[in-house]
Amino acid sequence: MTSQGRTSVNSFEIGRELTAITLGMDAFERQHGNQGTPLGGDGLVPIYLGGDSVPAKSYADVQGMKDDLSQLSTSVSALAAGPRKTFLEGMLRSLKVVAKMLGGGTPSFEEKVTDLVGAPGGREDAAMIEDARSRVDALLRKSGFVNGSLGERVTAWEQARAIPTEKIETVFRELMAEAKARTDKLIFDTGDYDMVLNPVRDMYYTARCSFNEGKMDLNVDLSFTRAALKHLVCHEVYPGHSTQLLSTKWAVDNGKAPADALLITTDAITGCVQEGIGDQGAHLIDFIEDDDDEIHVELRRVRSAAQNTAAWMLMVEGQPREEVADYLRSVAMGQEAWVQGRLRMAAHPFRGPFILSYWAGNEAVRKVRERVTKEQWPEFLEALYFHSNSPKSLDMFPQTVAERMPA
Repeated sequence: MTSQGRTSVNSFEIGRELTAITLGMDAFERQHGNQGTPLGGDGLVPIYLGGDSVPAKSYADVQGMKDDLSQLSTSVSALAAGPRKTFLEGMLRSLKVVAKMLGGGTPSFEEKVTDLVGAPGGREDAAMIEDARSRVDALLRKSGFVNGSLGERVTAWEQARAIPTEKIETVFRELMAEAKARTDKLIFDTGDYDMVLNPVRDMYYTARCSFNEGKMDLNVDLSFTRAALKHLVCHEVYPGHSTQLLSTKWAVDNGKAPADALLITTDAITGCVQEGIGDQGAHLIDFIEDDDDEIHVELRRVRSAAQNTAAWMLMVEGQPREEVADYLRSVAMGQEAWVQGRLRMAAHPFRGPFILSYWAGNEAVRKVRERVTKEQWPEFLEALYFHSNSPKSLDMFPQTVAERMPA
């Protein structure tokens, strides 16, 4: 057997062990969540499609997790340098932070951002945010919104383009049909999978993929333009979260990816690229159609970057909540329900740092997408939709080599 063959075998075995450990940590947290664990008893892996194909480890205490993670780290260190090793090293760092928290440790917000989430720490570049605001300004002027401040013109555009409440369902179904057709043709055949619209209120999120229930939860405390609703359909369903769940399951079932590809929804380092696929969804299926879509793309860049800075201001610099809210109102120009939802998420002891995964993930996927050649595109989609990735491992593409189940 060649050294390459041995590495492949080890990698698949490591994938199974990593999955077993992660599922064991998930089960432990769900069992002990009512005893004050920072995850709140909601588990570590919100959606898992592997059934009992990989038996979960059984943990009586946190030390068992730490021992298994340490032992697995030794196996990973023996792998050849490359994207696979880079991803596994990042995932292990991430899970070690979770174990630390489950054991009563209190890692700093900075540590959770860099090691748990895998995103860069610190405020986002103010000049970059201002440049994105300038592009929003130019696009609004092009569309005829010329009176008032930039924030006033954003509000005027959102109000003018807002979908009436009674038409949300109709527009949602139209966008779902088109996004599915494009996804099935360009990305992955999603078969007969579908989602229904589920209006919710008083949530910190704008929308959520409730895959197991077949629902796209939509926070109707907010109003939505067609461009905004299209983005959410692409992010949550086609070709975003639901599509990635279906594609990784197919890849694992068909021996084209290790078992850890089923861990893409884990509240860990996998989340960045998962959110990046969602935020780049409309680009991946060539669904940017008009000026409103272009405005929304740039406006989302402003808001995604600004929420990172806001989270850092609140959780690291200790700035007063209302001052941070004013920053989001003035710089990100978000609706009040969005502003309050962002602050609620940032302050959560476990999910707070994941607010930085949206910008980090979008940039990770965007940068690779924009440099991929036409000839590399199929391999890029395979790397993106069949495997678990971290921002650093994805950035190594086209070095990424699709693994196959060893004979």
